[in-house]
Amino acid sequence: MSQGPRTAAGEARVLAVGGPDPPISTLTDRRIRALTIGLVTIITLVAFEALAVVTVLPEVAAQLRGVSLYGWTTSAFFLGTTVGIVLAGSDADRVGPARPFAAGLLLFGAGLALATVAPTMPVLVAARGLQGLGGGAIPAVAYATIGRVYPAALRPRVFALLASAWVVPGLGGPALSGLVAAHVGWRWVFGGLLPLTVVAGLIPLRALRALPGGPPATGPDAAPGDNAGWLHGDDADEDDADRAPRDAAGAPREGGRAPVVAAVRVSAGAGLILAGLTSWSLLGLPLVAAGIGCGLGPLRRLLPAGTLLLRPGVPAAVACRGLLTWAFFGADTFVPLSITAVRHASTTTAGLAVSSATLCWTAGAWTQARLAKRVRERTLVGWGLGLVALGTAVFATVLLPGRVPLPVAIGGWGIAGLGIGMSYSTIVTLVLARTPPHRQGAASTAVALTDNLGTAFGAGVSGVAVAASQARTGAPDGGLAVAFGLTVLLGLLGSLVALRRLPAHETTAHDTTAHETATHDTTAHETATHAARGRPGRADGHAGG
Repeated sequence: MSQGPRTAAGEARVLAVGGPDPPISTLTDRRIRALTIGLVTIITLVAFEALAVVTVLPEVAAQLRGVSLYGWTTSAFFLGTTVGIVLAGSDADRVGPARPFAAGLLLFGAGLALATVAPTMPVLVAARGLQGLGGGAIPAVAYATIGRVYPAALRPRVFALLASAWVVPGLGGPALSGLVAAHVGWRWVFGGLLPLTVVAGLIPLRALRALPGGPPATGPDAAPGDNAGWLHGDDADEDDADRAPRDAAGAPREGGRAPVVAAVRVSAGAGLILAGLTSWSLLGLPLVAAGIGCGLGPLRRLLPAGTLLLRPGVPAAVACRGLLTWAFFGADTFVPLSITAVRHASTTTAGLAVSSATLCWTAGAWTQARLAKRVRERTLVGWGLGLVALGTAVFATVLLPGRVPLPVAIGGWGIAGLGIGMSYSTIVTLVLARTPPHRQGAASTAVALTDNLGTAFGAGVSGVAVAASQARTGAPDGGLAVAFGLTVLLGLLGSLVALRRLPAHETTAHDTTAHETATHDTTAHETATHAARGRPGRADGHAGG
C-alpha cells in the first residue's frame, strides 16, 4: 500500500515504536520505556551535579584562594550553555539526537575531570565553561526528542516526570555533597560524578541512536516566510552574518550557520563585559566596550523587537525572564557563601538552604499550574517576581549574625524559590500563547537566551561586588549586601514590568497547547540551567552552579 510522505517526527515515531503498532498511551509502553528511563536518569544526574556544585563552591573558592572569581563559576557555565544549546539543537535536526548528545556528554565529562584536578580558580572557571558547553546539549536533545517521539497526550506526563526527577536530588544532594566535601574533599564531588555520567549517559544514548535526523515538519497550515519581522523588526539593519535562512516553522534551515554565529558572538560579548567589570585596571573599559560591540547587534536580532526597551507584550515578557533569573540567581549563587563565610556554618547547613529553595521551586511550579485557569499569567509572573524580591530581602538578614536566627534566613530563601517556581514556566506559557505557531521555535530561543544571560550577568555582577569587598576589607559581607540589594531591586522592577506591560488574555485551546510546549521548554532549560544552579520547575533544569 502506498504511503504519503513522512514528516521527520513521524519517521522518528515509526522508527522508535517499530512499525504501525497500536498508539502509545502510557510512559511504560515498551516502545518508549528505555528512552523515558534514560531521560529521567540523565536529568537526575544533572540535578545532583547542579545542587552539589553550588553547595561546595564556598569551600572550593577558599581552598583555591579564588573568591574574586566566585561568580565566574556560574557565569562561565551559562555562557557555555548558550552556545551548547544552539550547536546541539542544530546538529540534532541534521543528523539525529545521538551524536550531539554523545558529544555533550564527552564535553561535560571532560569539564568534570578538569574541575577535579583544577590547581587554580581560573582553571576551575574554564572547566565550568566546558561543562556548560557540553551540558547545553542535554536540554536541546531532550526538547527535540520529546517533540519527535512522544504523543501529544503524553507530553505533560513526561514533563512532570522530568520535573519530579529533581525531588530526590533536592532532598539529599546538597547534604550529601557537603558530607563528601567535609570528609574526603570537594574534588571528589566532581570526580565522583564522572563514572555516574558514563553510566547515566549510556542508558538514553542507546535509545537516541534509533532516532533519525531531518528538519522538523512544517505542517500544511504553517505560514511561509521567516521570522525576520518578529525577531528583528521590519526596519532593522541586519548583518548578513547573523541572518539565518529559516523554514516555515521558524527553525534555521539545514546548513544555516547564522544562529550559531550569533550565539557565539552574544556569549563572547557577555564574557568580555564581565571580564572588563572584574579587571580592576585601565583595560576594563575597552573590554566592556568591545563586549557591547560584539554582542549587542546579534542579541537585538535574536530577541523580539523592543525587548531591551521593555516594549509591552511579548518583548516585555521575554525581558521579564532575564530579570527573573538575574534577580534569583544573582543571589542564589552566593547563598552558600553567605551561610559559611558570614555565619560560619557548615557546608551541610548551607545545603539546607539550597534544598529549601529547590523544593519550594517545585511547589511554586505546581501552584502556578493549579492557578493558571483562574489567575492571569501576568499576575502570576508579577506575584512570583515580588516573592523573589521578598525572599531575597528576608535571606539578606543572614548578614546580621546575632540579631536574626539563621533558620529565618533559610526560610526566606524558600520564599524566593516559591516565587521563581510560580513565574518561571508561566513566562514561557504567556510568550508562546501570544506567538504564531510557525514562530514558536524562535520565541523559545529568545526566552532561553535571556534566561541564560540573566543568570550569567546576575552571578557575574554580584561576583564583582563580592570580589571588591573581599579585596578592600578581607571579608565578603559588604559585597554580599550590595548583591542582595541589587537583586531585590531587580525583582521589584520585574514585578512592576510584569503587572503593567505583560499582555492579559483569557485561556484558549491554543493557550493549552502553548502551555504544554512551555512546560517542555521549562524542563529542557532546567536541565541545563540546574546543572549550574540547581533547581527544578524548569524543563531544562537548574544546571551548573
